[in-house]
Amino acid sequence: MDELQVIKEAQKGSVAAFNKLVMTYQGTAYNVAYRVIGNQEAAADACQDAFLKAYKAIKQYQGGSFKSWLLRIVTNTCYDQIRYKSRRPATSLEDLSENPDEHNLKLVNGSERPEERVLRGELGDLLQTGITQLPEDQRMVLVLSDVQGFSYQEIAEIINQPVGTVKSRLSRGRQRLRDFLREKKELLPSQYRL
Repeated sequence: MDELQVIKEAQKGSVAAFNKLVMTYQGTAYNVAYRVIGNQEAAADACQDAFLKAYKAIKQYQGGSFKSWLLRIVTNTCYDQIRYKSRRPATSLEDLSENPDEHNLKLVNGSERPEERVLRGELGDLLQTGITQLPEDQRMVLVLSDVQGFSYQEIAEIINQPVGTVKSRLSRGRQRLRDFLREKKELLPSQYRL
């Protein structure tokens, strides 16, 4: 796919071209939203809202990294959703169910023993809990860096902040997550205990 050509077509109003961009970046956008928000349905809603905003604003895109431009919209949408929920807290009926993970989308590794899979799942849940307890700015930078693997410069473009700010937020976020894991060390598998 020639991304620049597809973007130009989308800017001219081609829904098919924009859909190509959505198909290319929907996985990354959802993963970022899920790690920031910590809820599958809310992350899907945030992605849907972000792609709608991106479609409406595609004519304003002026070049540079389209991925960074799009993820900036995703992260801002996540921030908006978090702020909205903090002002209007509510409990979902699904959160009250006995088994909220029954439709969890984790991949199963066939070479993994069942107890290893359970331990990996518990570690993943513990990490996600720690990530969701970070302040918004640190959470966003930590997810973009340590989960998504973006460079400092890319993160700076996505969140529209200087590289130094990215580095300091990442450092503070990692330290808070480390402290959280130390407090919960009895829940960590023995090989991960400090």
